[in-house]
Amino acid sequence: MPNIVVVGTQWGDEGKGKIVDLLTSQAQVVVRYQGGNNAGHTLVVGGEKFIFHLIPSGILHPGVQCLIGNGVVLDPQVLLMEVDRLKERGLSVGPENLRISERTQVIMPYHQRIDVAREEKQGAGKIGTTGRGIGPCYEDKVARRGIRMADLIAPDVLQAKLADILPEKNFYLEKFLGAQPLNGEEILAAYLPMAARLKPWVANVSVLLAQAAQEGKNILFEGAQGTHLDIDHGTYPYVTSSNPVAGAACTGAGVGPKQLHLVLGIVKAYTTRVGAGPFPTECLDSIGDHLVERGVEFGSTTGRRRRCGWLDAVVLKDAARLNGLTGLAITKLDVLTSVDPVKICVAYDLDGERRQTIPPTIQELERCRPVYEELPGWQQDLRGVRRFQDLPAATRDYLQRLEKLAGVPIQIVSVGPDREETIVVQNPLG
Repeated sequence: MPNIVVVGTQWGDEGKGKIVDLLTSQAQVVVRYQGGNNAGHTLVVGGEKFIFHLIPSGILHPGVQCLIGNGVVLDPQVLLMEVDRLKERGLSVGPENLRISERTQVIMPYHQRIDVAREEKQGAGKIGTTGRGIGPCYEDKVARRGIRMADLIAPDVLQAKLADILPEKNFYLEKFLGAQPLNGEEILAAYLPMAARLKPWVANVSVLLAQAAQEGKNILFEGAQGTHLDIDHGTYPYVTSSNPVAGAACTGAGVGPKQLHLVLGIVKAYTTRVGAGPFPTECLDSIGDHLVERGVEFGSTTGRRRRCGWLDAVVLKDAARLNGLTGLAITKLDVLTSVDPVKICVAYDLDGERRQTIPPTIQELERCRPVYEELPGWQQDLRGVRRFQDLPAATRDYLQRLEKLAGVPIQIVSVGPDREETIVVQNPLG
């Protein structure tokens, strides 16, 4: 059985959590390979909602080993809160089913304070971060000043590292950002108990994945955010601080490229974006309102209303190329019911020139105007449909047009939030 990478093809919030949960029934290992608690993966199982920010979405399946890779930045307090909430709901989470890479970077209080203070200082020019300290933590990682899980669980090392870096962070907070400094002893008092609790969960995730591969286990690599929030390939600078693309599963989990067999791209049947940044197909009208209300488009991490618009095939085609997609999973198709006509952006008009790819600069992208195709809508409720051939003809036409534009086969169609509200056109895992 093959290993599979699940990636978002848009600007995040595509519904990756539901698809990971669905595929986990055929996997034995699920690993999260990048991002932090700026991600929010929502699952609905039997009408019960679960929201995960750090724990891999496969945790709801007994016997599945869930791993947090070295490419993640981890807030220990958030992780432990997730664990405790799951335990309150009768779900066991511990070293037996969740392990954290010893090389995972740790989000510290100064990362969060810097993140918020920077956004406030930027004013109208802010990026629109979640304020969770994700970016500043990745900065310290690249600057080789970060604190990793291996450091966190060694009290003497943690104390020495904190003593070295905190004066610099406090100087920056006070003198440049005009924010309050932090107390090292208070940080230690808060983080040492969390470190003691997490210590049994810390492991060499790369070795665990190698062992799983040798034993013939299926590995599912779970990405966070979306392709066009990628720090290298996204709409820079309105991006996240990590690499959500499929290739990052290798570096973010500690495996070689030969371990990535399939790449499933998750595509919302329309497009959404949270925070600032260009959005060519955004609908600032009743259609946008309909998508927000019918799709319940509010961020699971921040609660912010998502910006909504028509599906952008330029974005999708770029994602297909960047990730090497082998299949598509279409989500929230039911939200488009009663919208007529339905539009798809098939190209951009940039100063009179037709473009099939996203331009590299924000200035150019802001001048792009979408070139639309219109297709007939449908009125039927899709949530009870379980076979592709039972979908309305107009719905099938819409999906087949998306498939042709992307050049990638549709394998899964989600027609509602619950795990069971799914059409499997072709099982990606065989």
